Amino acid sequence: AIQAVAVPKAGGSHICPAHTSAGGRGTLTCRRRSLTMISRPTLLAAIATASVVSALVAPRAPTAPLTARPAVADLLRDAKLDIPWLAEGDAPPENKINTPDSAKRIFAQDNAPKRVAEPQDRVQAVRDRAATAAADAAALRGMLTGDADATAWWRSPPPSGAHAERELTTEEPMRVLIAGGGLAGLVAAAACHSKGMKVALFEQASSYAPYGGPIQIQSNALRAIERISPAVYEDLVAAGTCTADRVSGLKIGYKRGNKLAGLYDKGDWLVRFDTLGPALEAGLPPTVVVDRPVIQQIFVKHGFPADTVRI
Repeated sequence: AIQAVAVPKAGGSHICPAHTSAGGRGTLTCRRRSLTMISRPTLLAAIATASVVSALVAPRAPTAPLTARPAVADLLRDAKLDIPWLAEGDAPPENKINTPDSAKRIFAQDNAPKRVAEPQDRVQAVRDRAATAAADAAALRGMLTGDADATAWWRSPPPSGAHAERELTTEEPMRVLIAGGGLAGLVAAAACHSKGMKVALFEQASSYAPYGGPIQIQSNALRAIERISPAVYEDLVAAGTCTADRVSGLKIGYKRGNKLAGLYDKGDWLVRFDTLGPALEAGLPPTVVVDRPVIQQIFVKHGFPADTVRI
């Protein structure tokens, strides 16, 4: 903490700890120069006064209007339009390599899954499983319907009352209501059930319609599902198609880019990423792809008791 500041009479600055004093103001002799001592209260008052005066008399800078600043991508796009030669030329050849050498070394490991052509019976089995899952969803198989809906447990309060504190037991566990029966809701319901909770899941749709494409389940998600429900995990792996035995990423469907941001021909890789290497290092199962209706069917079948999902 500042006890006193020595202010030179002739200008400049010099802090002299040896000349601290409980007095208010006085002149002391320093070995270097003659100094005027100002105590801490006086110094703080002077600083506060100077700050107020500065705020009152200092001219205010005009407030700059909030205008949208073009992003780098916009600037590069405009540059391509204004300077055509920026978009001319050949894309780098490495953008066309499907399997880089680094990925080949990972795929060559003994514990890596080996890519083989899917036999026709396996392809047909995957298609049949998706069709069966869609039919189950349309028929509300495993869902809460009819008389069971009218007598569902969540329609009445717990024995201790709606607002009373109660002890959680095996017979009367924690009650959980989940709004939304998508994939996140299904996983949440399975996780709560695995911990002994009584779960009800509400979905506003009239049925689990087969929409959207297949879902890629990464290795860390598979491990989490395995810990929630081994039965769900085993059925997902059996129903899924392994995609960790190839390079994943995004390809572009048209010629794009410029010399500043990068040139891409139709079919070039925009980005490639390895899903197998990290999985092998962490001892995780390889990534699989499963049709959305099949995932829903598996969770409804193995994740929690029947009549948990109310459509």
